Amino acid sequence: MRTISRVFIIGNGVAGAENQCFGLVRALSLSHIQTLQRVIRPKGGINKQLQWLPVSLHKSLENVRKLIYGDPLPTQIAVRGQKLMALPAERQVSSDILEANAKHIATLSSEAFAKDGPSLVVASGRDTISISSPIKQLAPEYVFTVQIQHPRSRLNRFDLVITPRHDYYPLTPEGQKQIPWLLRRWITPRRSPERHVILTVRALHQADSDALKDAAYTWHDELAYLPRPLLVVNVGGPTGHCRYGTDLAVELTALLLNVVPTCGSIRVSFSRRTPSKVSDIIWKELGSHPKVHIWSGEGPNPHMGHLAFVDAFVITADSVSMLSEACSTGKPVYVIGAERCTWKFRDFHRSLKNRGVVRPFTGKEDISESWSYSALNDTEEAAAHVINALAERGWKLSS
Repeated sequence: MRTISRVFIIGNGVAGAENQCFGLVRALSLSHIQTLQRVIRPKGGINKQLQWLPVSLHKSLENVRKLIYGDPLPTQIAVRGQKLMALPAERQVSSDILEANAKHIATLSSEAFAKDGPSLVVASGRDTISISSPIKQLAPEYVFTVQIQHPRSRLNRFDLVITPRHDYYPLTPEGQKQIPWLLRRWITPRRSPERHVILTVRALHQADSDALKDAAYTWHDELAYLPRPLLVVNVGGPTGHCRYGTDLAVELTALLLNVVPTCGSIRVSFSRRTPSKVSDIIWKELGSHPKVHIWSGEGPNPHMGHLAFVDAFVITADSVSMLSEACSTGKPVYVIGAERCTWKFRDFHRSLKNRGVVRPFTGKEDISESWSYSALNDTEEAAAHVINALAERGWKLSS
């Protein structure tokens, strides 16, 4: 059997999407041969309003704009919330992360196949489809392509598609009732999962047992000796299908103050999507409380340390990624704001609740009273499907 010799991760600069790729590759024990390349959209000016366009069309419009008005001023490329360096919009993301190029990856994989073996391509997010799909077309005999998150159409462009079950919510009777008849032909997906589609409950992630052991070692001095139980509060930000504002911040702080007597320590973290008007309220109400520590956003992110040492979580309903990681720990997970979510995200929360994985946060909880469930292991199960699919091709992972 031929052995996978290299892994190309196609990213879009969004942490939630790229972490799914890293998590899957990590579960395959192939991180040591992975290379990250990114799809780059034009930045600055009107380009922010054109993010909904396909990448190729967006770039074409930008090229037309350049012909008419000339090159734009250098723009800051934001990766994982940090400004790296000033670069023209379409060149490269940073000195060590190249712009993804389907032809280059296909050519490299084809030329190296005989000597080194086949390549694995793992991509996630709508923007990456413009790269991962052509790779399979250009080098179908030398590359195995995995697309994470539903690509909406023509799933046969990929060898394997890994997507959460709630992406198929539009096909359910409840979902159909919410779609106006005239729009049903435009809402995807329009058919049941095909054989090469792998369904997960949650998003894939990197928080496996080895990662948590490493985090426990790294964060031992800061977190191991905190008074118990340790309650970790993860605050995200409103989305199109989970809208909230200061009202949720006020509710959250009030409920947290109710459970403070049952906690030894509370650690609060915000995401990059958290509006300042939300974080300001939480800082004002909880920032000076002796049991509460709020991460300021400076210094190392304690997220993995929190996952390693936590006794219970409170998480806002908007973040599928944070909930997915928390539900892999087997520790109690309380959710606030699920009733505000609509469409397939309401179905996602209902699925977690029906499995006994999460409970609504009411402020009446005794955090010292733990409860458990069978931790979800979607990432490992997805990796097993990849291994089986590779074996059908006559390929395997390095031993």
